[in-house]
Amino acid sequence: MLAHMKTRTTGESTEISLLLPTKVAAQMRDIITNSWTLAGHKIRGLNAEGEELFSFEEVFPDSHPGSRLRGLRVREGLTQKRMAEKLGLRQHHISEMEKGTRPISLEMAKRISKTFDISYKVFL
Repeated sequence: MLAHMKTRTTGESTEISLLLPTKVAAQMRDIITNSWTLAGHKIRGLNAEGEELFSFEEVFPDSHPGSRLRGLRVREGLTQKRMAEKLGLRQHHISEMEKGTRPISLEMAKRISKTFDISYKVFL
């Protein structure tokens, strides 16, 4: 295997570039990723501008399905009572789901999805 390596250090970071045959590139990427992960580091992708990508959970650590339900309700300009009527529920069920004390079942997520034309996966 013929590989060329180049390093560039700026401040406290060093960029390492490898030029290797295409047929082993995926394998090498997996080796590096697995080694880095085993060492306790987080691997993040980059967008087209070279900026790190972060997961939804990292950006909104306190988010839960109930907060997304509340966001939908507010976006639609509905009270809990009106949303409950649209979904065929009692108002206190909406309140409990928004607080996270009542889970949103798959069936309920699909009912919300159908009523408000939004993906049910948002609420799971």
